Amino acid sequence: MKTCFFSARLAVLPLALAAAFPSFAQTQATPQLAETVVTATRVAQPLSDVVADVSIIDRAQIERSGAVGVADVLKRLPGIEITRNGGPGATTSVFLRGAESRFTAVYIDGVRIDSQATGGAAWEAIPLALIDRIEVLRGPAAAVYGSDALGGVIQFFTRRGETGFSPYAGVGVGTYNTRKLEAGFSGASGAFDYALGLAHEKSDGFNARPIAGQNPDKDGYRNQSANLRLGFQINKAQRLEATYLSSDGNSGYDNSLRADDRNLHKLQTLGLNWQAQWTEAWSTRLSVTESTDRYETTPSPYLTETRLRGYTLLNEVRLGEHLLTAALERKEDHLKNAPIDQGRSQNALALGYGFSHQAHTVQLNVRHDKDSEFGGKTTGSAAYAYAFTPAWRATASAGTAFRAPTLYQRFSQYGVATLVPEKSRNVELGLRWAQGASSAGLVAYRNKVDNLITFAGAGGCISTFGCYSNTARAEYSGATLSAAHAMNGVNLAASLDVQNPRDLATGKSLARRAKEHATLSADTRVANWQLGAEAQFSGKRFDDAANTRVLSGYSLVNLSASTPISKDWTLLARIDNLADKKYEVARTYGTAGRTFYAGVKWAPK
Repeated sequence: MKTCFFSARLAVLPLALAAAFPSFAQTQATPQLAETVVTATRVAQPLSDVVADVSIIDRAQIERSGAVGVADVLKRLPGIEITRNGGPGATTSVFLRGAESRFTAVYIDGVRIDSQATGGAAWEAIPLALIDRIEVLRGPAAAVYGSDALGGVIQFFTRRGETGFSPYAGVGVGTYNTRKLEAGFSGASGAFDYALGLAHEKSDGFNARPIAGQNPDKDGYRNQSANLRLGFQINKAQRLEATYLSSDGNSGYDNSLRADDRNLHKLQTLGLNWQAQWTEAWSTRLSVTESTDRYETTPSPYLTETRLRGYTLLNEVRLGEHLLTAALERKEDHLKNAPIDQGRSQNALALGYGFSHQAHTVQLNVRHDKDSEFGGKTTGSAAYAYAFTPAWRATASAGTAFRAPTLYQRFSQYGVATLVPEKSRNVELGLRWAQGASSAGLVAYRNKVDNLITFAGAGGCISTFGCYSNTARAEYSGATLSAAHAMNGVNLAASLDVQNPRDLATGKSLARRAKEHATLSADTRVANWQLGAEAQFSGKRFDDAANTRVLSGYSLVNLSASTPISKDWTLLARIDNLADKKYEVARTYGTAGRTFYAGVKWAPK
């Protein structure tokens, strides 16, 4: 049954506004969950000092969500949409404020991940079971992170050991014969701290492409993942830390009538960090990182491997209300995708200045990147916040960003060696309110991108099918309204995104992005039960650049419940897509119907 989004929006909007009344909504979700955030400037800052549009998700929220993948958690945040070619193990895209998936810089424990073949992170390969915290920064951040951050930054953090010894284990089952196992421990003793996590997920799945000419089998998936985090406090002023994560996935997809087509995806990250507190004001962090993204398909032969290395020396000086940062960074990207065997590097200097005093907060950043292929590129950003009452705060910011072409876009048979970096200019205004357990805010933005790389007609490369080209321009503009409010023991939250991601040359909407999408959630405690309900709404989208193939709008309702069943055991149950709605986020690809999941977790207190 098709759902008219405008009717759905009219139904949800009064509730969202009632939750926020008499104020607008805030996109800094549940700030009380964490006192500091690091993604905005790469150094720890009180959330109250951050001007940027930031959301935080902690482990408790992840567990209550019952989500099967990181994209399913992210899509419940303001400003984020996802598409997926089938089930949880299939190719996934994340659109942050409508920007292309490759325009979001992604990090795991400070380690950059990306594919130099497709561009952007392999979202389906990030193991949600091992993630302890997620920070989302909306808006360009190239002046801090360099290439890739045209739309924003999403950073994932694994568990860190704390005093004592804390083991945990969990098991769960669900629809489509889904099974999950997880186990691990964390702790600290003397100068050492440690954390280890293991996870296994498997599902029979559903038919990813329920159309004629494709294999009608179920396209299941399985994933094994592990992470290790070790820390050593050398002395009072210096610390060493090592992080490692590995994810090995195998998922089905349909590419023919009879073959059992498989995606084989392996993601690995490794980080080594040294921190030194030279004085009360001055600290230094040195990081050496490497990530590998290996993707293969069978029985059709395709193999691509991206290796990224990073070296960062970051100095931080705090002088009263002033924060100064200076970073030297080197990035090395390499792609093997036969016959391609190419690499490139970028060296950068980044400077930052922050100031916070009473009602005023300022954040300034400038960065110069020198690419081995394209030469120098300078980006900058300026942000200001003014708290005109203890509850109300206005913000304004502007910034520039760029994304270098992937090595595949330059050196494949469809590649053009003369491609130049995509570049953007962004401005945004915000109004936020917070008082007690209630918060609200409104953020409006406009991000214009020039030299946008698209797949165009033949003529610039050796392929007669088509070539990559810098000929397009795009604009991502819109506003996010969101709110959170506690009333009579019920926690309410709502968000509404109204956006217009469009091709400036044609005036057409960009593919697979809705002009309106919204969420509404409520949770409460009844006796020993924590009960939750959420609704997700999306307007119609187009599946193609010409806007001729329509993907209808849809609405989904999800329910969750959890309760302690003994001192150390917790039961979690969840129903997604309660009404069993049929919908598409990518044309001809299936989505899950009504699903049920139940699990128990052991975590001694």
